[in-house]
Amino acid sequence: MYATVIFPRLMDWALSQEFFLSARQELLAQTAGSVLEIGFGTGLNIPHYPHTVTRVTAVDPVPLLPRRVTNRIGRASVPVSLVYADAEQLPFASEHFDCVVCTFTLCTIPDPISALREVERVLKPEGRFYFLEHGRSDLPSVARWQDRLNPIQNVIGCGCNLNRPIDRLVTQAGLSVEQLSRSLVPDAPRILGELYRGTARRTRT
Repeated sequence: MYATVIFPRLMDWALSQEFFLSARQELLAQTAGSVLEIGFGTGLNIPHYPHTVTRVTAVDPVPLLPRRVTNRIGRASVPVSLVYADAEQLPFASEHFDCVVCTFTLCTIPDPISALREVERVLKPEGRFYFLEHGRSDLPSVARWQDRLNPIQNVIGCGCNLNRPIDRLVTQAGLSVEQLSRSLVPDAPRILGELYRGTARRTRT
């Protein structure tokens, strides 16, 4: 009940705040063509895809708040299809998508390196990976607290990790980071509010 109903409702409310909506809109404004979204959750990205996107294929391992998701997909301005699968084993052909999007998801995927290698595989040679994630602080004092509290967060956050260095994970998986910006969520504890927003491309063409 907590993992499938209560926690998704809390995250849906928290990530619907104005700061996060603006961050999503700014990131997704760059997308175009066929898009794969990893970690669809409750569909909060749907309203922010621009008219340049022709189709969104969304992946999530489990259904979350299905009635809310169905309503959001029904109001989408672009075709959206939802596939239940693990990000570490994407059921799509290589070099299939123009863009891959991942927002507030890499913190939870059990094997993020494998998932990011799958991102690299399914991207077209000229494709781009767009990410917006929370993660490890550059301040050693904050990072130490993230490490200390991560086991607790892993339980109450249903697998969420506080201390993943998102940019390093992206490059370790074989992608090349083109743009990266770091910021803090206003009024949030720093252990939770360190944001990474960026784009990456394949290193192989």
